[in-house]
Amino acid sequence: MQQEKPDRNNGDTLIQVDHLKKYFEIKKNFYSRPLQVKAVDDCGFAIRKNTVFGVVGESGSGKTTLGRVILRLIEATGGSLVFDGTDLMSLSNQELRLFRRRMQIISQDPYNSLHPRKVVKKLIGEGLQIHFQLSSQEIDERVKQILTSVGLREEHMYRYPHEFSGGQRQRIAIARALVLKPEFIVLDEPTSALDVSVQAIILKMLKELKRDFALTYMLITHDLAVIDYMADYVAVMYLGQLVEMGKKDDIFLKTAHPYARLLIDSVPPPTPNKQWSGKVLSGEIPSPIHMPSGCRFHPRCPYARELCGSKEPELVELQPGHFVRCHFPLDA
Repeated sequence: MQQEKPDRNNGDTLIQVDHLKKYFEIKKNFYSRPLQVKAVDDCGFAIRKNTVFGVVGESGSGKTTLGRVILRLIEATGGSLVFDGTDLMSLSNQELRLFRRRMQIISQDPYNSLHPRKVVKKLIGEGLQIHFQLSSQEIDERVKQILTSVGLREEHMYRYPHEFSGGQRQRIAIARALVLKPEFIVLDEPTSALDVSVQAIILKMLKELKRDFALTYMLITHDLAVIDYMADYVAVMYLGQLVEMGKKDDIFLKTAHPYARLLIDSVPPPTPNKQWSGKVLSGEIPSPIHMPSGCRFHPRCPYARELCGSKEPELVELQPGHFVRCHFPLDA
């Protein structure tokens, strides 16, 4: 197997990420030496236009940090990031501001992502005023239109966030992102704080909005059912690294990395009478301050061998478009 770059540069590529890194320095106390937390470590992938790129993994894997680095809400430590042919890493703050309306984020917590002292009209219309400098009447019309698109009514413009349910708040957050007519949206656990029935409604709406507005999503979640429903491509993340990546069918049906396989096997079937392997991940995700030697997953891997503890595996291409970071892939 040859090492390949996990990118496919063509006219359909909206975002190209190469060797992206984000390291945080921390100190235990004033006298101690700084320690590095490798939240995102040497990640590379391409996101094609009008697709959903899902990123899945346990809490603490670095998924949210990856999404925020791509939007330059957090500055990267190294690597390259190209958005529609433009190198975002080289842009000044003033130049980056022109790209902000093209890239948006929807956070996981609809209770904290909305300012409690602003009415919905102000929450949604603020971005229009900043980026387009529209008149008050034009802003009102745009806010009414986008509220209708997400299933809310005109009368909701003059209410405060605390007057809405969790699902309605998330609709407001979605409207706030869509009103600027972006091309790319990071969905950071968009339904994790909602009831199951509301989750289904929001996910269905996000799918319809993707079609109607020709959007590209990066979906961050730990829920494999959401990935299965929404995603076209999937990247499995563990301790800051992408350990497996490819089309959704390749990840679910031709799983090559032990971590990805255990994630899938750990999901109980929806029907109680169906046979379940009952395989679950053992132990807890290690501290990113003290990374394991060799393969980062080897302390929890049931298939680990001596080589896994001493040498870090490279990301290799098993078949076209299907990448894995493992010395002994399951399907190889």
